[in-house]
Amino acid sequence: MTPKIFESEYRFCLILWENEPINSGLLSDLCKEKLGWSKTTTYTVIKRLAERGVIKNEKATVTSLITKEQAQISEMNELMERRFEGSVPDFIAAFAKHQKLSDRDIEEIKKIINSGVK
Repeated sequence: MTPKIFESEYRFCLILWENEPINSGLLSDLCKEKLGWSKTTTYTVIKRLAERGVIKNEKATVTSLITKEQAQISEMNELMERRFEGSVPDFIAAFAKHQKLSDRDIEEIKKIINSGVK
């Protein structure tokens, strides 16, 4: 099971995924530039995510233990369970009703669905 990543932590992970492996000092500098975080905040987030098994910090080098896709899937599954009782059709219906989908979008979604059918 993928550990929970909260919104501010996810923004941090986006920076990490783009730059890993990365020295923790350089990562702190990027977080200051892109998120406005202090060095203390960055190191606190590194520590918390490492404790939860999301990232690894060894010899001041930070790397992720889960991928962006794993984090996105975990968040989507949680949303589906919490708001749609696990119903994929209900989720897709709600999404499609409130998003303007182009013909290209619809065709791409159909291809995705058809490729997943066994």
